[in-house]
Amino acid sequence: MLKKRFKNRIQKGKQQVKIKFLTGGMGLWISLFLLTGCGRGAGQAAPLSAERLEEDCADAESHKVTEDVVDFNLALDGYQPLKETYNFYFTYKMVHPWWDAVALGMEDAAKQYEEMGIIIDYEYLAPNGTSAQDQIERLREASQREFDVIGVDVADVNTVAPVINELMEEGHKVMTFSSSDAPKEDGCKRIAYVGNTHNYQDGADLTETLCQGLGYRGKVAILVGTKGAPCHEERAQGARDVMAGYPDMEIVELAYDEDMVEKAYQLTWEFLNRHRDLAGIICCNMSNPVGAARAVLEAGREKEVMIVGMDHDQEALRYLRDGTIYALGIQDCYSIGFDTVQVAIKIADGLLPGEEYPEKTEEKTTIIYQDGAAALLRALYGEKD
Repeated sequence: MLKKRFKNRIQKGKQQVKIKFLTGGMGLWISLFLLTGCGRGAGQAAPLSAERLEEDCADAESHKVTEDVVDFNLALDGYQPLKETYNFYFTYKMVHPWWDAVALGMEDAAKQYEEMGIIIDYEYLAPNGTSAQDQIERLREASQREFDVIGVDVADVNTVAPVINELMEEGHKVMTFSSSDAPKEDGCKRIAYVGNTHNYQDGADLTETLCQGLGYRGKVAILVGTKGAPCHEERAQGARDVMAGYPDMEIVELAYDEDMVEKAYQLTWEFLNRHRDLAGIICCNMSNPVGAARAVLEAGREKEVMIVGMDHDQEALRYLRDGTIYALGIQDCYSIGFDTVQVAIKIADGLLPGEEYPEKTEEKTTIIYQDGAAALLRALYGEKD
């Protein structure tokens, strides 16, 4: 018998709620969490019954496409933790469905440790809107408590990295995770990073996809996301560098939507009004493809303006299926969360990068086109074709 169940605190919206494990198979648990945690916007599908989920997951095509994009069949790597209980603190940029998907990987890793008799307590909290100052305050507050490891998804490298260094000098063990690192190359002393290590390349790959689709000719706008957020800035830089290589392509505007669908929608309308010959929009986060697609559809210009963007939002996948969005780069958020917990345990045990884990644990991004959208909607959200 286990001494106790692990507990955690995960923030959803403006409330902090405790999440308990669902019983049953891995596929059922994953699908339910995705349905309730990762969708956004009007028309969100309701959670499915176990019977219907099993029916939907039996679709071989959906299952194959999903496995190619997100690995839900992870198992602990065999490392034997040195303690029976651990206490972690994780803070990230903002409350948003993208980080809910990371949370499900954390939950499953904690469950697998629980089955070994290892109890993982952790807090997973963020502000409702991105704020580097808020993140600093959370880190400093966490440093006053007894956490084995403090993890942060960096909101702004220049602002947050010095505070990470302060905490490290005070003897705290700090890691970065999820979408944005503060790398040692930039002077940050954090111990390790788990997450997307190729944001620049993701931006470059999506832009190359767009350029090819446009025949390497046309005017393009970029929606970046949060100013100073490494992942968003790196994707935008990748986009700029690719565009610079094609003389018949031009970036006419670049704007920050602060990870808000509504602001991305408003900015896109402004792009469309100012540039009647706009040919494409590059979207650097999970929210802005949705806002951009809404505006382009309402303007009746979906056949004129090509959109590429990031991640697995249900509404964005519908726009991809219907042809309003041309391509999406989907990150494996589940693996990010799962591996973050594994690395945090090794850091807590005093291991350094290179002993049982790398300094940077790389997670994948897969570009999905219209022909893969229906299968993902079916597998992740239970939508019929």
